[in-house]
Amino acid sequence: MLIFAVQYHAMKHYFFLLLSLGSFFLAQAQELVEKNPPSNIKSILFKGTTADQFPIIELGAYAYLEFDDLNASEDDYYYKIVHCDYTWKPSNLLKSQYLSGLDNQRITEYSNSYNTLQAYSNYRLTIPNNNLSLKISGNYMLEVYNDIDELQFSRRFLVYKNMVTVGVSTKRTRDFNFLNEKQVVQVTINAGNFQLINPKRAVKIAILQNYYWTSALYNIKPQYTIGKELIYKYDTETSFFGGNEFLNFDTKDLRATTTAIARVQLEDIYHHYLHTDQHRSKEPYTYFPDINGDFIVGTQQGDDASREAEYTSIHFKLPYKETIALNDVYVFGKFNNYALTEENKLTYNENTGYMEGVLKLKQGFYNYKYAIKTEDNQININTIGGDFHYTENNYLVLVYYRNFGDQFDSLIGLGSGNSSNITN
Repeated sequence: MLIFAVQYHAMKHYFFLLLSLGSFFLAQAQELVEKNPPSNIKSILFKGTTADQFPIIELGAYAYLEFDDLNASEDDYYYKIVHCDYTWKPSNLLKSQYLSGLDNQRITEYSNSYNTLQAYSNYRLTIPNNNLSLKISGNYMLEVYNDIDELQFSRRFLVYKNMVTVGVSTKRTRDFNFLNEKQVVQVTINAGNFQLINPKRAVKIAILQNYYWTSALYNIKPQYTIGKELIYKYDTETSFFGGNEFLNFDTKDLRATTTAIARVQLEDIYHHYLHTDQHRSKEPYTYFPDINGDFIVGTQQGDDASREAEYTSIHFKLPYKETIALNDVYVFGKFNNYALTEENKLTYNENTGYMEGVLKLKQGFYNYKYAIKTEDNQININTIGGDFHYTENNYLVLVYYRNFGDQFDSLIGLGSGNSSNITN
């Protein structure tokens, strides 16, 4: 009996050990997704050396994070950095293998708003900095925590080494079912002096429309190779719905009405009432310049937009139509990382017959459109705006490489194209 008891306890311990290891590796295998912040954190700006709010930098260059805390109490925030593989799962690397220095440091650069109706604390972080730098290229996740180690928000960023040349062109689809609605991205990768070993297996690409991660296409193999070139000339496999140009409004001048802003009212803070938007899916395509869903913080009432820009309440209004049915409608844009939350959800006003919503946003220039979420949680960002092959969209192609024996997916090149010069 004693031997049996010992064997039983040993097997039980072994079983729980296996279960724990299984849970550990399952957790390690989970894709990291961007977490959106609580309601007190606003205006998250995260970018590289370009004006786009999309943080992609060459190894050794700087990325910049900025955000506001409407609690305005100078709370402490800390940041951590996680290296990820091609599919955004945490890589198996130790931190010392991808970081020089230490993360989990407090964000020390912050200041309070100056002479604003809505008080806030503005925080800034630069990567690399005196505490750390990045050693390798690839996918990274930046995580920001409060002083009790609760994750407040996280954002993806990309670090690349310019090893290959990437050509990107946009074509009109040859699929007659979507001839007027879709755009096709064709890619050519030229390795030049960089030696690609077994490129059909070792090279992977991701294609994004307007820097919107949900749109990304993955796991596309090269159609064929010519010398040191990898050719991707697919039609359906690399096609995107064209969508429509984003709507916009500009609040840099607090008191000004514009073609988008019908009236301005000062209450506790400024309120900007937009003109009623229209359903555009059945209307002819009309071009007007946009910044592809992005936003730019700015003010004409001060010199430092980070601390002197006001927060204003933006009032949106959209006619209810049968195409909406019982589906939920959201204001959709980079200003809140394209999240569909209760905060940016429209509600039906029985007195006016409109879908209406209010968002508190920092002064600046904003792009937006209306997205629909169906009862079965399907998201469609073009039902209200429509799809047109003419629409000006930006396409980003990311090229990853993992040779046999490598421990991580390196980002060895990128290319971009714009559909403004689309061809048949």
